[in-house]
Amino acid sequence: MKTEILTLLRESEDYVSGQELCNRFGVSRTAVWKVMNQLKEEGYVIEAVQNKGYKLKENPDVLSLSELKSRIHNRWAGNTVYFYEETGSTNIDAKRLAEEGAPHGTVVVADKQNAGRGRRGRVWQSPSGKDIYFTLLLRPDFEPDKAAALTLVMALSVAQAVEGSCAVQAGIKWPNDIVVNGKKVCGILTEMNVEPGYIQYVVIGVGINVNLEDFPEEIVKTATSLLLESKAEWPRAELLQSVLKCFEDNYEKFLRTHDLTDIKEEYTKHLVNCNREVRVLDPKGEFEGIARGINAAGELLVETEKDKIVEVYAGEVSVRGLYGYV
Repeated sequence: MKTEILTLLRESEDYVSGQELCNRFGVSRTAVWKVMNQLKEEGYVIEAVQNKGYKLKENPDVLSLSELKSRIHNRWAGNTVYFYEETGSTNIDAKRLAEEGAPHGTVVVADKQNAGRGRRGRVWQSPSGKDIYFTLLLRPDFEPDKAAALTLVMALSVAQAVEGSCAVQAGIKWPNDIVVNGKKVCGILTEMNVEPGYIQYVVIGVGINVNLEDFPEEIVKTATSLLLESKAEWPRAELLQSVLKCFEDNYEKFLRTHDLTDIKEEYTKHLVNCNREVRVLDPKGEFEGIARGINAAGELLVETEKDKIVEVYAGEVSVRGLYGYV
């Protein structure tokens, strides 16, 4: 009931009467009053006026199951939500839920992670009350070798959501780092469980630096947050909904061809590496060239000499700007 009441308050431009809430949910005025008090304790500013009812005056940055459910309204992405105030890793939680039968589109969200990790096993800083940590569970029906491109689908979705919700220009450092003003604000980690010939499930974990104010000295030159870059705090649940909506749209475009054909142009517009000198850190041997965008498989096209293009697959390969992170 708390989720439904919160949704009504947010969507109403006027006061919502206590009697209307009683009639709608078949409860007493005391029960409604208790819910309002719970919401106030969570940080919502609710005005109560006699003979008018209740009105949501201020919506703070609250991350809770009720807040998430009142925000997320998609066709399938996020229709099932799990929320943890603290967990080890949302990817680990999502994989466990997948083994237990959780449906396609399930989202696992945490306010804090204590065992978060990024690409190639790197630790991802995950304090509470500041950022977004979530994992989306997918159960796709296509060949396993197509799944790697989903990381790029999510990268584009995060960039679009950040631009649409936070009024900052977001770019993508191939394949999946989201950058603002040359610094990283988001990391993405995709994992999957594969049976012979088919995918059992895919989990895509995302960590977005939203309202974080300080970074460890070792990463302060390469990492930032939306707060630091925009000078404003952003409601995390609203941004998460925007990411899920963008992903839902981009994923359905991906399903038409099982590659990036229909979103490649939009991805390339956000690609900060494009037409810049890069160094490819390949275990087989480093080389330099100019990034020329991506192909439909999501591989980075690097021009190493005139008219010679090398297709770089993410895997264990890293790409750096010739003179820095980007």
